[in-house]
Amino acid sequence: MDGVAGEARIRIVALVTNAASGSLAERGLDPAAPAAALAAVGLAVRAEPDPTLPLDARLRAAASLPGIDALVVAGGDGTLACAAQVLAGGDVALGILPAGTMNLLARDLGIPLALEAAAAVIADGRARAIDLGEVNGHVFAINSVLGMPARMARYREAERGRPSLAGLARFLAALLRNLDPAPRITARLTRGGTSERVRFHTFAAVVGDYREEVGEVLSRAEVDRGRFTLYLLARLSARRLLRLGLGFAAGAWRALPDLDRLEATSFALHTRRRSLRVMNDGEVILLRTPLNYRIRPGALRVLVPADEARA
Repeated sequence: MDGVAGEARIRIVALVTNAASGSLAERGLDPAAPAAALAAVGLAVRAEPDPTLPLDARLRAAASLPGIDALVVAGGDGTLACAAQVLAGGDVALGILPAGTMNLLARDLGIPLALEAAAAVIADGRARAIDLGEVNGHVFAINSVLGMPARMARYREAERGRPSLAGLARFLAALLRNLDPAPRITARLTRGGTSERVRFHTFAAVVGDYREEVGEVLSRAEVDRGRFTLYLLARLSARRLLRLGLGFAAGAWRALPDLDRLEATSFALHTRRRSLRVMNDGEVILLRTPLNYRIRPGALRVLVPADEARA
């Protein structure tokens, strides 16, 4: 959807900074840097009521402050998903100061990664409505992943902030253990009135779809198309993982063997397992089955560059 031409300029914002996000520490930034960047572009920054609360409570309290034009979040994709949970379906716009490791949502929306440039985008005040996904009441903005990537997330978190050769070796060893012949997930997929048995090593429900272009890795082409793209990878050996990586680099990966691509606006995964690890926008949660997914078209207003708002 397009941003609304002639919208009132953003002047007063509430700010929530997740100091635990990847790039704040990696880039040597002071936790006060996000507020300083906003002030430098002329925005009035309202302090959040209680920064000692859990993140979701901090976001709710900040979004409820009277008189604000937007809620600005400095953090990574997982933090932004938490903010989307709070803001979904409401009138308060989300401003993004990328401060994570991947910053996939910011990249998809054309938001610059430098704090000062991202703050300038917020001050410009153009809003774009984007889709969200939801699974069993949990909101995500980019993707929801099951299988090997969700299992690997705990190893990634264990090494966050303290990179070393030993840590890299542990991660690679864990990766090899989670490739074939690691157990696959068997489930019944229901969508659009049909039902089929599926068995996969890795599953991803993407809000919109990924680009298939040279050098584009996990970059989405559309964020407001009103549907999911589902990817089911039946097997993932070291050889197949290498082929997938080369396919991403070459912009030709959708035709790889054992990779199925489907579309849906809602679907469910039924399995004999009582619960499954689900990784939503990089954050792993344990959800009871069945997993019920639905797309929420235009559910989140995000401040983006003016040309992106009209895309």
